Amino acid sequence: MSAVVGHELTHDHSHDDHHHKETFVTKYIFSQDHKMIAKQFLVTGIIMGIIGIAMSLLFRIQIAWPEESFKVFSWLLGDEFAPGGVMRNDIYLALVTIHGTIMVFFVLTAGLSGTFSNLLIPLQIGARDMASGFMNMLSYWIFFIACIVMIASLFVESGPASAGWTIYPPLSAIPEAIPGSGTGMTLWLVSMALFIAQSLMGSLNYVVTVLNLRTKGMSMTRLPLTIWALWVTAIIGIVSFPVLLSAALLLIMDRSFGTSFFLSDIYLAGEVLHYQGGSPVLFEHLFWFLGHPEVYIVILPAMGITSEVISANARKPIFGYRAMITSILAIAFLSTIVWGHHMFVSGMNPFLGSVFTFTTLLIAIPSAVKAFNYITTLWKGNLQMNPSMLFCIGFVSTFITGGVTGIILGDSTLDINVHDTYFVIAHFHLVMGISALYGMFAGIYHWFPKMYGRMMNKNLGYIHFWVTVVCAYGVFFPMHFIGMAGLPRRYYTNSAFPMFDDMVDVNILITMFALVGAAFQLVFLFNFFYSIFYGKKAPRNPWRATTLEWTTPVEHMHGNWPGAIPEVHRWPYDYSKPGYEEDFVPQTVPLRDGEKDGGHL
Repeated sequence: MSAVVGHELTHDHSHDDHHHKETFVTKYIFSQDHKMIAKQFLVTGIIMGIIGIAMSLLFRIQIAWPEESFKVFSWLLGDEFAPGGVMRNDIYLALVTIHGTIMVFFVLTAGLSGTFSNLLIPLQIGARDMASGFMNMLSYWIFFIACIVMIASLFVESGPASAGWTIYPPLSAIPEAIPGSGTGMTLWLVSMALFIAQSLMGSLNYVVTVLNLRTKGMSMTRLPLTIWALWVTAIIGIVSFPVLLSAALLLIMDRSFGTSFFLSDIYLAGEVLHYQGGSPVLFEHLFWFLGHPEVYIVILPAMGITSEVISANARKPIFGYRAMITSILAIAFLSTIVWGHHMFVSGMNPFLGSVFTFTTLLIAIPSAVKAFNYITTLWKGNLQMNPSMLFCIGFVSTFITGGVTGIILGDSTLDINVHDTYFVIAHFHLVMGISALYGMFAGIYHWFPKMYGRMMNKNLGYIHFWVTVVCAYGVFFPMHFIGMAGLPRRYYTNSAFPMFDDMVDVNILITMFALVGAAFQLVFLFNFFYSIFYGKKAPRNPWRATTLEWTTPVEHMHGNWPGAIPEVHRWPYDYSKPGYEEDFVPQTVPLRDGEKDGGHL
């Protein structure tokens, strides 16, 4: 009853607002409309992604042709950081650090959760907007400020943060340790504190909206799997992000106020510092308690998007709807008790290592359930091979490929051999980075008509997919082999180690694939921004999908539906149902006499 009353209040309020003339500022900048905020998150995430990928290209060029002079280094980094066009070793570490930070937090987290939670939650549950439009707007602008602070850290005289994206003490805790431990590190911590604050605000909004603002008939077992994934992602964020915030605050106190939470018996240039009693391993526990759930904060939205897109484009009901929900919940729970597998070489108790090995291998079960269900949904479907469908199939491929190597890294005895080598980079880039990017691309191609009222160019989408998928495997598949051979990560050159001379050609090959793959992202950027203004006008339901967002008008309005909000009568995956003329039955169509609901109510 409260939800219905809430809807009526929101409905009346939205129509009052609709009659007020919106200015450019209230419509496009300080908007409280969830659809506009979704676009703001997406475009900001794309811009941050361009910066993050550009950094990866710079350090890939350095590792492929170490100590050679490149004009691009002088042009982008300046003579101070790249004298004579040769990159300084500390700047290499800074690029690796900021690249990782931007891609994990500012692109994948914001680009997936920020964009698609905002866009889809109200539309797919049948709500006028988020529970709090003001808090939603505030979360974006705090995110925007966090982005500005992170980019500003690149222009600090001593250089940006250089302790790796995991910012382990003591490098991150002692400002005098290395050039990148100074003001750049402080700005990194400030940026992350802002990012965590906005993430918590957004997550609370998402959770409350799903619980309280569902339309009539929209039970939890009639929610699309996108909403289940985004909702559970928000819950994981609420549980784990405060732990990273506490770690960042304690680190600031160690840096600025002389405390010793993470420092003990430190010598700097022969001088004994006054710190004692702290433990850097404590920081690892706090960081990875967020750091591992963060993997699933990134990947779960991509899984939800993949479920929706595969079902719609296979023209089949999603296989194992209840099993998919159970696997999402199991992944959410298990993701919070596996963080120790990042710390097998930290000197932890071997028995504790065996516990983390067990829980890590256990999480393979719900992950495998999702993979099998995707494949079974595709099996004998009437497949519509548009770009969003191709990226979802690519997601399933990289998720399985990267997940298999996770079994090796999840075993404490096997992990020791490949820890901090390129094998780890190959694993997490495939299972988290590339898979999440594929999910993000699939979501953009699929819901672009809903966001902008126009269609993206399908042929450019095909070019984007095939070059991206070939180059992604070209970059990260060879890394497994050089990692198994022992090549360490984060070294700006391996020329001091003759045993790695045979791997120079492999690193050059990887860099060439990276350069080509990055260049073809320009095809996507052109397609995206050109289609916003000049793309073919989209019909209301271009994919002939069943979910509620395709019942709203193509022209955006604050409040989503003119008149009453539609009522839901069935689950969201009635595709190719016997007895119906069309091969899809929208959720708003009442059940016939004797017809069973696919959600098994």
